[in-house]
Amino acid sequence: MNRNEAYSVLTEFTKKDGLIKHALAVEGVMREYAKKFGEDADVWGIVGLLHDFDYERYPDAKDHPFKGAEILRQRSVPEQWVEAILGHADYSGVERKSLMAKTLFAVDELTGFIVAVALVRPSKKIEEVGVKSVKKKMKDKAFAASVRREDIIRGAEELGIPIDEHIEFVLNAMKKISDSLGL
Repeated sequence: MNRNEAYSVLTEFTKKDGLIKHALAVEGVMREYAKKFGEDADVWGIVGLLHDFDYERYPDAKDHPFKGAEILRQRSVPEQWVEAILGHADYSGVERKSLMAKTLFAVDELTGFIVAVALVRPSKKIEEVGVKSVKKKMKDKAFAASVRREDIIRGAEELGIPIDEHIEFVLNAMKKISDSLGL
């Protein structure tokens, strides 16, 4: 599956602009991490793009990402990609064995959180968001309450990257694609 085919799958199942932008954010960060780790940026980007493609249609934990995994397997997506997507949902019980799977888990919640931090800025621009502001908002339990801070922290730990460095990397990757994210 190439990037255009993956984007078609995403938009076949996902109509909400916010979810599409989330997929684009995760794709962009996955591409940057792949480059950093010397991995295939196209593959990692596609996995990032597809990780939540089924969420709008199947939002319940009993279905997401399991229904998506079935659909991807029917479309002959490589099993390593499917396992990474299953592993991004901690409750799936699928162990994150590959670096790609660990990275997907590490960036998923953080990208959404960074978007929330940017959106409370008067300008709504990600360019104004820094590591310090992200960490300050992480301490505020009422802010973006549905974002699991422990997943953000554990994701960085699984990658073996200090949390400040991880946040900075994700921020910088998202800033590169800020126009496509509307930020």
